[in-house]
Order: sequence, then structure tokens, then C-alpha cells
Amino acid sequence: MADKPEKTKARLPRGFADRGAEDIRAVEKMMATIRSVYELYGFEPVDQPMIEYTDALGKFLPDQDRPNEGVFSFQDDDDQWLSLRYDLTAPTARFVAENYDRLPKPYRSYRSGWVFRNEKPGPGRFRQFMQFDADTIGTPGVAADAEMAMMMADVMEALGIKRGDYIIRVNNRKVLDGVLEAIGLGGDHNAGRRLTVLRAIDKLDKLGSEGVRLLLGAGRKDESGDFTKGAGLDDNKIAAIFAIVSLSYSDLEGGIPDIKGIPAVARDAGELHDGFHELSTINQLVRASGYGADRIKIDPSVVRGLEYYTGPVFEAELLAEIPNEDGQIVRFGSVGGGGRYDGLVSRFRGEPVPATGFSIGVSRLMTALKNLGKLDTSDVIAPVVVLVMDKDVESLGRYQKMVADLRAAGIRSEMYLGGAGMKAQLKYADRRGSPVAVIQGGDERAKGEVQIKDLIEGARLSAEITDNAEWRAARPAQVTVAEGDLVAEVKKILAAQAADRAKGGASRPAYQ
Repeated sequence: MADKPEKTKARLPRGFADRGAEDIRAVEKMMATIRSVYELYGFEPVDQPMIEYTDALGKFLPDQDRPNEGVFSFQDDDDQWLSLRYDLTAPTARFVAENYDRLPKPYRSYRSGWVFRNEKPGPGRFRQFMQFDADTIGTPGVAADAEMAMMMADVMEALGIKRGDYIIRVNNRKVLDGVLEAIGLGGDHNAGRRLTVLRAIDKLDKLGSEGVRLLLGAGRKDESGDFTKGAGLDDNKIAAIFAIVSLSYSDLEGGIPDIKGIPAVARDAGELHDGFHELSTINQLVRASGYGADRIKIDPSVVRGLEYYTGPVFEAELLAEIPNEDGQIVRFGSVGGGGRYDGLVSRFRGEPVPATGFSIGVSRLMTALKNLGKLDTSDVIAPVVVLVMDKDVESLGRYQKMVADLRAAGIRSEMYLGGAGMKAQLKYADRRGSPVAVIQGGDERAKGEVQIKDLIEGARLSAEITDNAEWRAARPAQVTVAEGDLVAEVKKILAAQAADRAKGGASRPAYQ
């Protein structure tokens, strides 16, 4: 007897996730709101492919201590290296550089799409995730950065997040870069160590001061036992960095803050002074536009974890304590960020091209909004199911005609296409969350009639009503009508169900 072939094991790759109907609809609903704000600000949609030439991604990889391992790469037939994009910014820079002469300047655009990171996956850390970006390219002044911060505040409120439950935090990389230069971390040869420093500070809200100090020094072992090598800085250099990121200032109205504890050469650095001046300008612009410190706040701890930022940087943070998927109350933290990246387009053009942008982490923000009850998709009604009682061609045609009539009236509907009997078909409709089932057997066909089952009312009657008088007084869960009245009767039942939902009555979840 021949051996049976071994079955392929169905398994999801680590760091990736399947998505169901509810999550997809929630994301689409959220993104429609975000898109409306971007459009209100005058941004235009554009899209780039998921794959770029690896050299177009440049040196600004998300995991530079493992060169080219932060991205998924492969070679084409011409031995050219290609990579899946790790963010939407680098492809945008390539697109603008390639089409520079025909694009209006400033060029204001937005895009959404999947990005990929070839990094170690973990809880909440995926190798594939979606971003939604907006960018202004060709504006050198920080008015464009101030506008980004204001637009992100408007996005949060458009999504139903009230003031006090979010904050847009703004800083300037020139401030920290001035200090890094002063403590000997300037120049291209220190790019790797600088990135390690930036990524360490970027984890301040997650790891706290002690965890970040370890990453700035020799390194840190996490809860799983994995060791992350640190930047190798001594105590004095670590103290200089913390002197900057621990500054307390909210409005810069009094000029440059007192920055004791860092080398004198850093206090006198032109880049540091430029950074504080730009922050002061941003602060004045957002306040003049009516955005208070409860919405947009100058915060020295914001650095962003990518090397390509050259000026103002910003983060959108959720402050509300929100239940996660396991019911635990957590603080979600950052759901988006961005900043000025004046060097990306310039790489291709050989001339200065100022740019600034913001990226929203779609999946993370969607999860937070769902758990806050801000992304209700229960208004999506599952399809009406027309049961198939007879399978001859003439009968199938009649069932399909019923479905076509329902669809023409704007009612989601389907004809059962499986091979099961009536009981199994009703079970299928129940699993779909269908509100109504339509039945026509031989007897009904002979009379020109159809049976219509209100599946939601039927479920309620079965679960709640035990008294015969109460049963008779309830809305009927099944009616028989003339075939020509099918659409009108289904509409009537769906309207009654909608009224029940509005009153908080029986309902059925949307199809998953």
C-alpha cells in the first residue's frame, strides 16, 4: 500500500497577521476619516510600489547595526538588488526626485500602504504593518512642521479622541544633534552609534530612564533573556544626553532653557541654538492658530528612531488608559510620528530639497480606537440568505432572480451555494449573522409565495419568551408573502431590526 503523501502544515509566518472582515472594515472607516482631514488641508493622494531598488532606500535603514538586514531584499534577473519598502517616506523621496520638474512645489501629498521590517517580531511588533502618511516637500520654513502638528491634532479629534486623551509632542533633532556632536558622536563614521542612541532614547516611555541608560551604555537584557548591545557611552556622555531629554519646558517663551549639565561647547553649539529657535517659532505658530498646550506640546524627549530626520520631529500619543485585547488596562503611547527630512530627496538631486511629513501607524491606532469604542462597525448588515430547496436549473434561476431583486433594491444578499439541506443552510445563515432567510420549496412555488424568516427575532423569541400568550403577542418571526412582495417585506423586517438596535434591543454581529 502506497504511503499517503505528507500534508503541508498550515502555519502563519512569525511577525505577520491575518485580518478578518471586522478589522478590515474598522481600518477602512478610520482611514476615511483621516483622509478627509488630509484632504481638508489640501493634500493630494499618490501611491508608490511596495518594492524599490535597495540603493534608493539609502543608508537610512531601520536596523543599521545589521546592514541590509532591516529590510527584505532579493535580486532580479539583472542582478539588481530590490527591497520591500520599510516605510513610505523613502519611496516618496525617490518619486519626488524622479518627477521633480513636473510637480508643483511645495508638493503636498498623502499615501497609505503596507511596509515591511526584517526585524525580530514580538508582542505588538510585526514584520508587516500599514502606515498612512502626509508629506510637504519643498518648504524650508518650520511653518510646514507646525502645520503637520496641527493636522495631527485635528486627525485625533476627527476620530473622536477627546482633548486630554491625546497629545502631539514636538521636539527638534538639532537640539540633540548639537549635544551628540559635542560629546564626540558627529560625522558619518559614528552613524551607527548615533542611531543606537536615538533608538534608545525613543524607548524612554517604554523602558524608563534606567532601561535607556543601559542601552546608552553597555547594553540591556530584556525579559526574554535576549541581550541588546548598547551605544557604549560613558557616564558623563550619558549624563549630557539626559540633561537634554529631561529638560522641562512647555512654551519656550522665555528663550533657550537653562541646560546645565552638558559640556559648554554644546551650550554654545549653533545647531542647538537653531533647534531651540525653530521650536520657539513652531510654538508661536500653533498657539496663534488656537492650538493650546493641551493639544500640542514641546517635549525634549521626542527623538524618533530613524537617522534621516534633520529638524523638528513630532509624535502623536494617546494618553487615555485603554483596555487591550486581553482586557488589561494599558497606555497605548505613540500611534504616529514624523519630522523634517531635508536630506532624503537631496540624495537623488544633489541640491537641498526641504521636506517634512507625518506617518500614522494604522493597525496600532485602529486597535486603540476599537477598544475605546470609537470604531463601531455593527452598522454593517450581514447578507440575506436565499435558501436552495430544489436544485434543478429552473428553480436555481428563480432563487437567483430573488437575489437579483434584493440586490437591485440595495439589500446585501446571496443564494446559498453549498450542497447541504435546509437545516444546514439555516445554520450557515446563522453563522454568517444573516438577519433574514428566504425559503421557497415546491409548495410555495406552486402558490407563487415565499417564506421569510426573521432570524434575529426568531433567536430572541427562542431565548427569552416561554409563555404562549407572550409568544403570540410578539412580532412574527416568520411570514409567508406573495413572491412579488419579497423585497418590500424584507425591507420591512430590516427596518424593524434597525429600530430594535437603535433602542438597544436584540442584534446580531456583523459577519466576521
